[in-house]
Amino acid sequence: MKTPEEKILSRAEAAAFAQKLREAGKTLVFTNGCFDVLHAGHAYLLNEARKQGDALMLGLNSDQSVRRLKGESRPVNKEEDRALLLASLQAVDAVVVFEEDTPEELISVIRPDILVKGGDYSKEQVVGGRLLKSYGGKVLIVPLMPGYSSSKTIEKLKKN
Repeated sequence: MKTPEEKILSRAEAAAFAQKLREAGKTLVFTNGCFDVLHAGHAYLLNEARKQGDALMLGLNSDQSVRRLKGESRPVNKEEDRALLLASLQAVDAVVVFEEDTPEELISVIRPDILVKGGDYSKEQVVGGRLLKSYGGKVLIVPLMPGYSSSKTIEKLKKN
């Protein structure tokens, strides 16, 4: 069994990991996000994603990427901490930090079989969805657990 540190991969290591799975005839599932303040909704999404295949790779927005997407006050937790926490979860087989605003370039490198996103997206909105469909992959939307949001949690903490 891999340690959490061993599950945190470079882009090249992620590509090799994905290739090994393909060669073994296994299914690679991919999801991505900021995962700034981990909550039960995230755990639910990751567990549901992992059920869809043989391995789950998580693309994690870098600190700079989160800042561009969410504003200067984010992320609350630095990328190294977020990556280690996520890699510590049983459902997650690999974590790859990406610098871009979207994971499309990473998706084109690893070519997952299934791309999973939360229910706040439609299949048409999922970045990388068209690319997956072009080579026979599929996009799966997992319903959100009501009441869970990192942004709402952060706002609640600020008020208290």
